[in-house]
Amino acid sequence: MITAKDLTKKFDSFTALNALNCKIPEGCIYGMVGSNGAGKSTLLRLVSGIYKADGGSVEIDGENVYDNPKIKGRLVFVPDELYFLPRASLLRMAKLYSSIYERFSYDRFKELTAAFRLDPNANIGTFSKGMKRQAATILALSCKADYILFDETFDGLDPVMRNLVKNLLYNDVMERNATAVITSHSLRELEDTCDQLSLLHKGGIIFESDIGNLKTSLFKVQVAFEGEYDRSRFEGIEMLSFVKHGSVASIIIRGDREETTAKIKAMQPILFEILPLSLEEVFVYEMGALGYEFSDVLKQEVE
Repeated sequence: MITAKDLTKKFDSFTALNALNCKIPEGCIYGMVGSNGAGKSTLLRLVSGIYKADGGSVEIDGENVYDNPKIKGRLVFVPDELYFLPRASLLRMAKLYSSIYERFSYDRFKELTAAFRLDPNANIGTFSKGMKRQAATILALSCKADYILFDETFDGLDPVMRNLVKNLLYNDVMERNATAVITSHSLRELEDTCDQLSLLHKGGIIFESDIGNLKTSLFKVQVAFEGEYDRSRFEGIEMLSFVKHGSVASIIIRGDREETTAKIKAMQPILFEILPLSLEEVFVYEMGALGYEFSDVLKQEVE
């Protein structure tokens, strides 16, 4: 388990993380979303032991990460800005990784280079942006680390390669009980990948939840009745949004789905259906309840 308690990191007068708290359980895919400057990359660098915290602590399985080779040997970090040795091939980089990670698997390395269709002897410097991201992914997953940290996981990857990386992460989590922590600017990118998701803003986590719970606690319905009606007709039902066009109302509801469905059907509507609710919609309404404007939190900021 990764545990951050009152984690703080400053760069001169800029506070990148401000007393952040979170717990990331083992055996899951944990996603972090947020704008530029929200603190995602800083948190990953603290978890991986690259940065030293200015306040608070970050631990993996109860041990501090910074200056701890034992713990660092159990994690691998793929940063947003990739680095490879000059004129190095994938095979040369594999030799470097194998000298650091005891569990580095050349068999896995060969399987992954074949899956991504990359030449292990080619100069990585000649690769495209997406191919370099693939190369970094191959090296990271070949380490068979307990904790896999990806910053901007899918940056530069085409849809086919994105699905391949997602499936590989699923397999590592399922088969080895590994923990993957991934970041993105896009909720939609993480929606079908993560078990848990957190939203970072101005150095703190302002919303964090299991994705399954998010989607079951809120739901959207479309309903219509004969004659005029307004939101007062739904007394006793917790509504986060009520929008009516003509005789049809679209409502975002929080509560027990079966119980609420029974209440509305008892009103004898002429139209009633439950519609899928996207993760982005869930965040919009959940954050609104916390006093945040979703569009302001995810707007692009200058780092």
